[in-house]
Amino acid sequence: MESSEKREAGAAASAEDARLDKWLWSVRAYKTRALAAEACRLGRVTVDGREAKPAAAVRAGQVIEAREGLILRRLVVLGLPRGRQGAARAKEFVRDETPPEAYAAAREQRVQHILAGGGERPTKRDRRARERLWGESDAL
Repeated sequence: MESSEKREAGAAASAEDARLDKWLWSVRAYKTRALAAEACRLGRVTVDGREAKPAAAVRAGQVIEAREGLILRRLVVLGLPRGRQGAARAKEFVRDETPPEAYAAAREQRVQHILAGGGERPTKRDRRARERLWGESDAL
């Protein structure tokens, strides 16, 4: 009888919680589950203020902070989807409490990086965008 009780308890627990990496992937916080798991392993994801491993249990009401590039996203778990959801449907399972200023600052930093000429060699598209912005021509 004890083994059946353990199975029932395990089934009830699995219905109430989900793996962190799978949840992050299913609500589209990361493009792949592997990226979500890697972010967890590198300490870029916290659950209720504590670093969490990819297999950590996620329950409704928990606050997850996930660093995604330049942005520290603050996500509140509203529900546990069965699988990956479409962008419109994913909003039923997560509430994004990331301040709009964080997105604006990341966008501005990206623009400054491009304008400074940082990174790789500019593509034809990049050169044309810079030319439209500054009214200069790279051609001699």
